[in-house]
Parts: sequence; C-alpha cells; structure tokens
Amino acid sequence: MGNKHFPYGKGYMREMGKISEEFVPIVQECPLFLGLTREELSGLLALCSCRIRSFKKGELVAAAGDEIGFMHIIVHGHVKGEMVDFAGKVIKIEDIEPPRPLAPAFLFGKHNRYPVNITAGVDVKILSIPRDEFLKMMQTSGRVLRNFVNIVSSRGQFLSNKIRFLSFSTIKGKLAQYLLDLSKKEGTGPMQFSHSQAQLSELFGVARPSVGRAISEMNQEGIIRTEGKQVQILDQTRLTSLLK
Repeated sequence: MGNKHFPYGKGYMREMGKISEEFVPIVQECPLFLGLTREELSGLLALCSCRIRSFKKGELVAAAGDEIGFMHIIVHGHVKGEMVDFAGKVIKIEDIEPPRPLAPAFLFGKHNRYPVNITAGVDVKILSIPRDEFLKMMQTSGRVLRNFVNIVSSRGQFLSNKIRFLSFSTIKGKLAQYLLDLSKKEGTGPMQFSHSQAQLSELFGVARPSVGRAISEMNQEGIIRTEGKQVQILDQTRLTSLLK
C-alpha cells in the first residue's frame, strides 16, 4: 500500500519525467486517442503534466479502494487486475496490456475508486495524466471526449450483458442465450461467433476450458455445428430448452 505522498505504490517514486516521443506511437493506439494524428496527440500531451512512471514485477500499482486521481495508460509490460476474497484467496480478473487505460469508467463519479488490486505482471511503464487535466483534454478535443464516452458506454453495455448471462445457472444456458441473440441478428444459417472463447468466458464469468467443453458437447448432441469461427443452430427447440 502507498502513503499520502505516493498513493499508488512505490513505483511512483521512480517517476521518469515528461513523456518522450518514443511512447507517443503507443499512446496513439490507445482507444482514448484513436483518430488523433501524432501531432495532435503530442500537442495535447504537451499541455498537461503527464508523466511516465515505472513499476517492478509484482509491485502494487493500485489497491482496491484507492481513489483514482489519474488516467493511467499502460505503455509497456502488462498489469493484472486481482480480487482477494475473505479467505485471502487471490482471484485474477483480467490482464491489461498496452495501450489500454486502467479503469476509465471509474475515473469520475461519487465512488471513483479502484474496484480491484492492480499489480505489475512484469516490469511496467504507465502514462499518468492527472484527472483534472484529462478533463481539460476532453474539453479541448471533441474526439477524445467521444472516445471516452464510447469506452464508458461500451463497458456499461458489457457489464449489463454479463449480469444477464450470469442469471443462467449453466454454461449451456448462457451459450444458448448467446446463440439465440446472435441468430436474431444474422438469421438461421451459418453465423460467425462475435466473441472468442476467451471473451465468452469473461462474459459468462466462467473458465475458458468450460466454454470449450460446453460447445463440444452441444456439437455432439446435435444442437449446433461449429467449424472454426462459424456456428450453425441445428435444433433450435433443444437449444431453447437449455434456457430453462
């Protein structure tokens, strides 16, 4: 845990100063800055007191419950989002790689605190933009504002879908709802999975191998047929019965 001077861990004592040009192309690929030219991005970054900060592997970047005072963007290495249950068991939520921002949906609001522990998976470098200065950045650039709103909205939609899928008790039930939703958009013929198995496992809140097993079993039972990324519903009645 940090202190009042370095609230997000010891890594904040290894500040590297103003962002150098080597990181600009990486930051340019961040969803927050999509559509900006390198010159536009460099101009925005020059207007704020952003810094590159360094963390060692295994070091705590932020603790669950810490207030979020910066827009953090991974520019090198990766971090892990982890929760600790009451028994002390660590549960990994996700890996966050460059150039993704950390918890953008929690930057503003009444409870703008990290929902999970953020730990450096390897040696990490993070671009830190003070929250108030990021707000000014959005006021300066309509594109950054639109990108931020889209990220927050997409995350809200993802969480809404996740809550919906969590209401089904079985993995096959979750898959059935997913495939029926997909068929409404693409029709009854062969369809393209809109998510990878890794993304489905995150959406359903289950382990990735469990998703693969459920798909294999539904193939064997003649409910669906999958070939690569394609899937076709063979028995919609049986598929619908999995929702019960």
